[in-house]
Amino acid sequence: MTDRDRPAEDEPASPGTGTPEDLPARLSRLERKLLDPGLDVARSLGGRVVPAWRRVTHREPRVPATITILIAIGLMAALPARVANRPRWLVPALAGLLLVGILVANTRFVGGRTRVLRVASLVLIALLSIANAASGVRLVVDLVESKGIKDPAELLLTGASIWLTNMIVFGLWYWEFDRGGPVARALAVHEYPDFLFPQMASPDLAPPDWEPEFLDYLYLSFTNATAFSPTDVMPMSQWTKLTMLAQSVISLVIVVLVIARAVNILR
Repeated sequence: MTDRDRPAEDEPASPGTGTPEDLPARLSRLERKLLDPGLDVARSLGGRVVPAWRRVTHREPRVPATITILIAIGLMAALPARVANRPRWLVPALAGLLLVGILVANTRFVGGRTRVLRVASLVLIALLSIANAASGVRLVVDLVESKGIKDPAELLLTGASIWLTNMIVFGLWYWEFDRGGPVARALAVHEYPDFLFPQMASPDLAPPDWEPEFLDYLYLSFTNATAFSPTDVMPMSQWTKLTMLAQSVISLVIVVLVIARAVNILR
């Protein structure tokens, strides 16, 4: 046997030539690869890459949702006295306290699967929804009875504030309930989505780590409120269809009545 035929000392041994002591180490390395969600081994299924929205991923940052909620609170606080809730400080104060409590309990990311945090988040969104709905009803009643705000600019700003707040709260509802909410989506609890985003329908056109976050649901709410119908995101379940229907009707009523009244005043 010549030196050319003899294997080099630093050449790795083939899988079949290892000693029995090497088997546990190799099994341990294989187990780590299979359990690591960041590796292609864990993301491949049937020769295809499983997208992030269908597997366990990191939790979603709370910053975009927090900023948007603060904007909604500010819009409510700036409403004219005729359509604002009484006392004016009550709803912004309660919403602010709830938001601070949620942030203190879970500062950076949307929290663990604790019932208290989820209930607090839903109560906060419900509070914003009810308060904005009450202001919207007062505005619509004034518009139908030709009372209330007489200045066209103030009327348009008031209608825009209520419309924007309405768009925000519906975006929050979509975000909180699609596939069980942000925490359930990160844990891949539910397999089937309530909303079909374009990246889901065409996974080859999106990176494997794409998954819907709050801004995607806010965009969904904006397009539904402006087009009065689904655009690029399709509702898949009955509750999403009914919720989008309700948002379209509310948005249509506010836009039509406010614009009509403003034009009538200008005449």
